Amino acid sequence: MAGEEREWKGVTGGSAFGQKAMKIIFSIVNVRAGYFILLFVIPFYMLFARRGYLAIYRYFRKQHGYSVMKSFRKTYRNHYLFGQMLLDRFAVYAGQKNFKLDNPENALFLKMVDTPAGCIVASAHVGNPELCGYLLKPDRKRINSLIFGGEAKEVQRNRSKILDDNNIRIIPVLDDMSHIFLINEALSNGEMVSMLCDRNFGSDKTVECDFLNGKVDFPVGAFAIALQFEVPVIALFVLKINASLYRAHVISIPVPQEGNKREKINRMTCSFAKIVEDIVRKYPEQWFNFYNFWKNENVSLS
Repeated sequence: MAGEEREWKGVTGGSAFGQKAMKIIFSIVNVRAGYFILLFVIPFYMLFARRGYLAIYRYFRKQHGYSVMKSFRKTYRNHYLFGQMLLDRFAVYAGQKNFKLDNPENALFLKMVDTPAGCIVASAHVGNPELCGYLLKPDRKRINSLIFGGEAKEVQRNRSKILDDNNIRIIPVLDDMSHIFLINEALSNGEMVSMLCDRNFGSDKTVECDFLNGKVDFPVGAFAIALQFEVPVIALFVLKINASLYRAHVISIPVPQEGNKREKINRMTCSFAKIVEDIVRKYPEQWFNFYNFWKNENVSLS
């Protein structure tokens, strides 16, 4: 679909009233009731949110090479899982504690928590990264989580209230660049800084990486900061396994031994892209970038 926009617009939908209503509902009703309702809501959402639907359909057709019918089925499943994960967040906001973490690779995360130095935690719009703050509960070292500054205020308030209790601070990325000072402060204090590193917001510096049978410009900001402060980087993903179980994947991203600073940053960024690719191949239905993510993307929908 040549000519369609590739840019992510970046704002979570929903009014403040809607956000509050969801929180109230899930303080009374188990989140699984919402899963049942989603079965009937998702087809209408796909019909009226056509741009996101087409982007995910193309993702399955081109990046994974699925057939037409399989791509349609996977697209529905993708939207359904995305809806479930949004409901899971509201359920947590409302105080539900029915989610568990199956975390066989938690040793690396705990090592970073116990290390005096700061750390960058790189993630992506795959799975449900926000739930790591509720499930991992890093009580010995604060996590500073960067979020898009244009999110609805009610979303930000809900996040901050719940995450503060789990030793996690929200840092909105704003035009006044105030987030840069908070990042510097956090890393200087030996804290962790979590960033979603598959979308370019707050900076226009990127590097082209091979990614799932295509080319994508990945932002380099997290890795530039890591080299500047000489702190390690780990990639962290939280994937939904079933209604109440999530699984964390934690992978270290080493600093290349050769090359100048720019070359090292670029290599680390593309190493992250390869890690994301490996995760997405394992969990293809949990890819949640609902826009044309790949460069020069053009695939027939037949």
